[in-house]
Amino acid sequence: MEVHQMLVSMCYGDAITDYSLEIQKILRRQGYHSEIFVEMCDSRMWKHIRRFEEYPKISSPSNILILHFSILSQVSKLAYHLPDKKILIYHNITPSIFFADFHPHLAGECYHGRRELKAFKDKCDLALGDSEFNRQELENLGFPQTGVLPIILNFRKFEPAPDPLVPHLYPKGRTTFLFVGRMVPNKRVEDIIKLFYCYHKYINPKSQLILVGEYRGFERYYDSLRNLSAELSLEDVHFTGHVELEELIAYYKMADVYISMSEHEGFCVPILEAFYFQTPVVAYNSAAVPYTMRGAGVMVNHKDHPLIAELIHHILSHPSLKEEIIASQNRILANLKQAKSDRLLLKYVEMVAGR
Repeated sequence: MEVHQMLVSMCYGDAITDYSLEIQKILRRQGYHSEIFVEMCDSRMWKHIRRFEEYPKISSPSNILILHFSILSQVSKLAYHLPDKKILIYHNITPSIFFADFHPHLAGECYHGRRELKAFKDKCDLALGDSEFNRQELENLGFPQTGVLPIILNFRKFEPAPDPLVPHLYPKGRTTFLFVGRMVPNKRVEDIIKLFYCYHKYINPKSQLILVGEYRGFERYYDSLRNLSAELSLEDVHFTGHVELEELIAYYKMADVYISMSEHEGFCVPILEAFYFQTPVVAYNSAAVPYTMRGAGVMVNHKDHPLIAELIHHILSHPSLKEEIIASQNRILANLKQAKSDRLLLKYVEMVAGR
């Protein structure tokens, strides 16, 4: 039997890309013929994929097709009409309201993507969320058979040495706030800047905020963030743009605290990456974030910027409390066993194959 995957795009370092590659490894180890078919791909990933237009040549009712669903696309339109048994993995679609003022075209794609998702409820044999939050959304849409297949994290990718030049780009002896992710409106990066302002101005001027992530396509939002930093006279807010893996490792190692003020996440992989790097995480309690953190780290229920700044100061000023928070995060990491994910994926595949 063949078990293939289909997704819109594969980008080096992207969480869904890494997830699909880990799924492929598991399936191949089990003896399944397994390829990945995509619509778009960056140059470093071509060796891993085939074009999605090729899939109808091998499509068969005896195949299982795993469709990664995250936005309206030609991939999902093709998959909808194929005779293969289907497992849909839902990575969530950001509500269009977040993008309306900054990227109307993408807002439209998100709106129509959510409508298209609903159409799959009678077209797939099993619908999985990569978080319990996403599974609940599928259930609320009327998908009859749902489950969870958590993001399969490959922390081995962080084994290379960090880029040795990165720490020299910044002043020494600074308390470092870190955020990793795309500069997009649902991440509410402006709230991170505002709470950092409170910390930097009123608590610890020897501090810096490093914002690591791509902003292409959201230049207007990025400009608004830079303008906010200028209005607050913050010279210690640094935007890196996209970085290579070794640079990312260096930034994680520099961080004293990881901050998320996002108001919509389907999973939020950087939170678990910060766990891995032994960095205390302070995050706003919204969407999938509580399902990802599972009681570890520190969650805040209100965006009281001065109060959050004081909270961070308290954590960083009390080593025993900081270590207690890190210990809670390590317990979550210990539960994310690769073998458990392997067994769960194969159980789902066997369940659908037996129908």
